[in-house]
Amino acid sequence: MMNLLQQIKHRRLTLKLKQNDMLMRVGISRQQYQRLEAKGNPRLDTLELIAKGLNSDVMLIPKEKLNAVLAVLESDGNYTPLPHKQPDHSDEQKKLSDDPWKGLLEDGDEDDNGN
Repeated sequence: MMNLLQQIKHRRLTLKLKQNDMLMRVGISRQQYQRLEAKGNPRLDTLELIAKGLNSDVMLIPKEKLNAVLAVLESDGNYTPLPHKQPDHSDEQKKLSDDPWKGLLEDGDEDDNGN
């Protein structure tokens, strides 16, 4: 798996963007962006800004879900993302093959308050 800086560069090249293009997309000069791609250690807000400029999102993926996420990303492109919605009881009956994102960011049955 590529490190984060390699992923940023790969995404930029996939979008057929030059380092110069990042100035117009996110307000970072070519020199700043070049330094970041080469050996940077971006702040979180800079990383989020770059991701937005590359039509991407920064996401924390639990290690136990990483293989499932990678499998979806490497699929043949037939996957259609589900619209964002609150889960209902019928969602609990879905199999992983029907909804590979089910429970991706959940940590057990706890709510936001740890209950």
